[in-house]
This record gives sequence, C-alpha cells and structure tokens, in this order.
Amino acid sequence: MGWSSFLAQFTHLGIPVLPVSEKMLPVEWGLLLLILIANGTPVIAAKICGEWGGCPLDRGWTLSDGRRLLGDSKTWRGILVATLATGSCAVLLGWPAWVGVTIGLAAMLGDVLSSFVKRRWGLRSSSRALGLDQIPESLLPLLAVAGVFNLDWRTIALLIAGFALLELTLSPLFYWLGVRKRPY
Repeated sequence: MGWSSFLAQFTHLGIPVLPVSEKMLPVEWGLLLLILIANGTPVIAAKICGEWGGCPLDRGWTLSDGRRLLGDSKTWRGILVATLATGSCAVLLGWPAWVGVTIGLAAMLGDVLSSFVKRRWGLRSSSRALGLDQIPESLLPLLAVAGVFNLDWRTIALLIAGFALLELTLSPLFYWLGVRKRPY
C-alpha cells in the first residue's frame, strides 16, 4: 500500500491529513524537534523535580529472570511531562495538539521498550546501548504520524539518523551542564 492510499484511509475516517505550509518550519525539522522534546523533557523534569513525582512505572516489579521490569528511571512523571510538552510544542508549530501528544506517547513507548530489552539483556538502569537507546524512541513516533505527514521510509530513516546524531551530541553537553547524570 502506498502512502497516498494510506492517507486516503485517514480522510475517509474523518481524520484530517495535515497540509504543509511553506511558511512554517519544515515538517521534518518539526518532527525532529518534537522527538527531541519528548525524549529530553523527562530528563529535565527529573533534574528539576528530584524525587518528587518520580514513581517508577514498574513499581519495583521483578520478572522471573530476577531483573526489574523497567527500572527506576522510567517514571509516570516522565510520561506525563513528555506528553504535555510535545502536545504544547506541536500547537506552537501550528499543528494540532494530538499530533504532539501522539509523538510524546510513542517516544515514551519506545523508551520503555528499550528499557525492557536492556533489563532482559542484564544491563542496569540508564546503561548505554547504542542504537537501542535511539531507534525505538524515534522510530515509533515517526511511524505513529507517518500517514498524517505522508512520510516515506527514506525520510523516516533520515530522521532516525538525525535524532541519533543529535542525542549522541547533546547528551554529553547536558551532562557537562549538570542536567544529565551520565554523559550518554
């Protein structure tokens, strides 16, 4: 099924397909910005709020392998602030809030999925896993809104690469500034 057929399903369902305005930020830059916001906001919120609101999603549950389901760094606060921030920023870009909320939730789902896999591999919470730390949390939001923005696979791949490059570049900077606990 091509993207035009995919988009036609949205219009038949009454879901508007977003027009691209030449005056606005290019769609790709806006998507990259929202994915960065979704993934960065929980880190900033943890720095500002400390332990307040930092209830782990897994509530400390351990699976039969003896390892935590997700770990302490995946919190309800993180999901909430990522979703609210991306929804608000989408509106600032001239897009509907639901687009930002969808991107925020999908990015957090990708982050949770990464944590689950890392725990199964025996990696501790907040440990580094190149690729696994970047791909799901950028791929899932892009797939979630691909039909709305008529994204092709090439564009999705370039945005994932762009997010990975920015994440790998900005994380050490935020560590140096004292925002992150680790340089990755």
